[in-house]
Amino acid sequence: MCYDNDAAPPRLQPPITGTRAADVRLTSSDGTGFTAYEARPDDVRGSGVVIVPDVRGLHGFYRQLAVRLAEQGHPAIAIDYYGRTAPGDDRGESFPVMELGTPILGLFGGADQGIPADQVTEFDAALTAAGVEHEIVTYPGAPHGFFDAGYAGHAAACADAWNRVLAFLASR
Repeated sequence: MCYDNDAAPPRLQPPITGTRAADVRLTSSDGTGFTAYEARPDDVRGSGVVIVPDVRGLHGFYRQLAVRLAEQGHPAIAIDYYGRTAPGDDRGESFPVMELGTPILGLFGGADQGIPADQVTEFDAALTAAGVEHEIVTYPGAPHGFFDAGYAGHAAACADAWNRVLAFLASR
């Protein structure tokens, strides 16, 4: 999802554990370095999460999201995927998304003009065809980036999305 610079992820539950968070520098197998932000819970209570930010990289929203997840017991790392500049780094249709081998939770705004309903339907069908365990949820009337505590008009969708994320992680 894309967000305004002052956006913040929801904080619907109080933290259940302390956290430690910091920027880290990672190196890919081909030697290309890229930035990430890691948040570790003091008490791990669930699955780890990899956050792939939008093309703007690791702005505050994604750092805060990693911390919110860690506060609920899930180790989280946001990687600046689009900041990686290795030659031949193909992010087009041939990008091996279906080879992830992990369950996927997709949360979409029904009024998102950047990700039309037919693309969500195609994504859902491709995941099904590839045998990838997944859940796709579309929130009618919600815009792109609705998962933002500042969108009072979409607070119910934001809260439902957050609860689905936590339930999804708890089931792993």
